[in-house]
Amino acid sequence: MDQKSPDPASADGVDETDRPAQQPGGGGFGETLRTILYALLIAVVVRTFLYEPFNIPSGSMIPTLLEGDYLFVSKLSYGYSRYSFPFSAGPFDGRVMGDQPERGDVAVFRKPTDTDIDFIKRIVGLPGDRIQVVRGVLHINGEPVTRRRVEDFELSSGRRVPQYVETLPNGVQHRILEERGDNGALDNTPVYTVPAGHYFAMGDNRDNSRDSRVLGVVGYVPFENLIGRAEILFWSVEEDVVLWFPWTWPSGIRFGRLFDAVE
Repeated sequence: MDQKSPDPASADGVDETDRPAQQPGGGGFGETLRTILYALLIAVVVRTFLYEPFNIPSGSMIPTLLEGDYLFVSKLSYGYSRYSFPFSAGPFDGRVMGDQPERGDVAVFRKPTDTDIDFIKRIVGLPGDRIQVVRGVLHINGEPVTRRRVEDFELSSGRRVPQYVETLPNGVQHRILEERGDNGALDNTPVYTVPAGHYFAMGDNRDNSRDSRVLGVVGYVPFENLIGRAEILFWSVEEDVVLWFPWTWPSGIRFGRLFDAVE
């Protein structure tokens, strides 16, 4: 009996010798470009709807936040407005899918008098509240907020300044500084009545913060202007660290602050 020659075709009926050659790694430049575009799209979606990174450029929130801190802000917390989108290009007015801020939240918002600028402060006053500072003590609806003197805070310059723990009416505790005592320019204010749909925000570094106490500069913060709630530090470096000088990194990274929750 004659033996049959082996069939050169594969199991699917295609001659393997006729398959086109492929470049190692797949689609070359086109595939790389698609990967980059997908990565950019994912980054935009995450920054717009979930978490956005911010850095702290000033000392107005010392001792809670320091210059050189980098943190993630939750966009989910307060929902979305046009300021949640890149270039403030949201397709609607007002705010959707969000909860109201709670007293004591550390929030990022667009400065009411210049919406191109982001500010970060602590929400101390809610709509309808009466806010006043008397001899350095915050008053909410006529009642003084409890504050307790603790150890002095040491600034990066080495100077030590008075530090207090303040307890807001809802039980939230946080630290504040009174660098110039209780007789600074903003330590005695008129009574501010927070309008509906607005919030009163103050820096924890009370004598070095331009905030809602200065109506012509910041003033009351509209709900629409809120970007999100500060959640967690992911990076923190001393002011003298230079990114392109790697030898400054080891001594300049504040390892003890990495992944701290913002409170």
